[in-house]
Amino acid sequence: MGVYWTTECLPIAVTSLLPVVLLPALGVLSARNTSGSYFNDTSMLFVGGLLVAIAIEVWDVHKRIALLVLRIVGAEPRCLLLGITLVTWFLSMWISNTATTAMMMTIVHALLEQFKDFMDVQEVALSVNINSSNEATLRQSTEHDLEKERHKQKSEAEFKRLGKALSLTVAYAANIGGIASLTGTGPNLVFFAASQKVFEDVGLHSPVSFSTWLIYGLPLSLILVVVMWLWMVTIFLRCKGNCSCCSLGPRSVSDQVQKVNEKIRDEYQKLGPVTYAQGSVIVCFVTLIITWVTRDLGGVGGWNSLFPGGYVSDSTPSLLFGILMFVLPSSFPSSITNRWTYQRISPLLSWKHIHTKMPWSLYLLLGGGYALARAATDSGLSAWMGDQLLVFRDLNHWVILLIVCYIITFLTEVTSNTAIATLMMPILSQMAISLQLNPLFLMFPAAITTSFAFMLPVATPPNAIVFSHGIVRVVDMVVSGLFLNCVSVPILLFATATWGNAFFKFDQMPPEFASNATIVSLRS
Repeated sequence: MGVYWTTECLPIAVTSLLPVVLLPALGVLSARNTSGSYFNDTSMLFVGGLLVAIAIEVWDVHKRIALLVLRIVGAEPRCLLLGITLVTWFLSMWISNTATTAMMMTIVHALLEQFKDFMDVQEVALSVNINSSNEATLRQSTEHDLEKERHKQKSEAEFKRLGKALSLTVAYAANIGGIASLTGTGPNLVFFAASQKVFEDVGLHSPVSFSTWLIYGLPLSLILVVVMWLWMVTIFLRCKGNCSCCSLGPRSVSDQVQKVNEKIRDEYQKLGPVTYAQGSVIVCFVTLIITWVTRDLGGVGGWNSLFPGGYVSDSTPSLLFGILMFVLPSSFPSSITNRWTYQRISPLLSWKHIHTKMPWSLYLLLGGGYALARAATDSGLSAWMGDQLLVFRDLNHWVILLIVCYIITFLTEVTSNTAIATLMMPILSQMAISLQLNPLFLMFPAAITTSFAFMLPVATPPNAIVFSHGIVRVVDMVVSGLFLNCVSVPILLFATATWGNAFFKFDQMPPEFASNATIVSLRS
């Protein structure tokens, strides 16, 4: 299946269904247990979160947030790039990276059109000035024609750099934003399910939840997105003092920025006031985040203590608010003028929206991964792999983590990051136990590393969407993405060694795992 996922000789979703056929046929796992792996607590968390995310898309809440932030930061290129970065990063924490990228690229195209229109006006003005003031000699006319051509080439080059900066920023910020929250991207959920099973197998409760993920992932994601923005400014905008991506002079720069600001303001005004439906979705979205964060406050309380232990999880509020999207009305109920006449009110979501916007292929991919992970554990494959990986026992565990992260970083450039996470989580968990390490020490950073896919268009859907618009070449993505690939892993290791280790105790192996590691060592 790893080869099929990598080569995509079959659609990824179809490949994900193979375990239902092959595992029972080969006597590895029963059909009942295999099929049950596709429908579990983690998949319900995924479905509930997507229902709310789809409601955000349907009612253009994400577009309203994006335009509002862009109005605040302004259209000066560095600030505009920062605004695009922050909006994309924030939205991709909660809704699909693909939907975020598609929506943001529409906004980027509209902004670039305004910059382009203003440049065309400036070219016409420059041509008129030259023709009216340089009729003395043919030589002077030729010199000014050359000056006009140089100015045009310089302006076009700077416009292209601005377009590349904005486009790549959308793709990279979407990838990085998925790191910040548990539901941000598929690999996070794969790791979440794998960690739950690893800890439950030894009678422990996994310390990973929505709120605890934020403690580790949110600061890391914020650092990475700032580094990414600085890198985009450096290599594309080449700013020195006043932003050099607009070289038409201070007054022209001011006029250009004002024109783009007007475009942003006009687009925002077209949305009109916040509607009842948008307000309802925003309230539900914020309340859902609050319930996720406050369910388990890392051992110091939370509303889950109101229920019997282990009965509620992050999927509980996720599905509650997902169902509410089909219950709450999309418009404020008006007074009934006739007691025998009732006006039909549409809900916030209909099944038609789910049918067209729900990424069912990702759901199947997650299910196939869970089935493979269970088969690897039940068949003893994970334990066998752990035995083979004991050859690394003499290496420093931080060196092992560094090697693992870089391998995964470059693997995700050529195959699905969710598929890579699915294949690696069982191996890394057993490897960590065999080396007498906390399983989270290798699994958590590796899951995050699967989102470090910045170099190639095929690496992630956001990369592919941005590349399809024709603004960015492959070489642009490779050059800018290689630096991010290389620098992201050391930043991840720093986060793991500092606040990640302080909270999750990566350097401490629970005694229950230690006993299993001893058994493995005796077998070897």
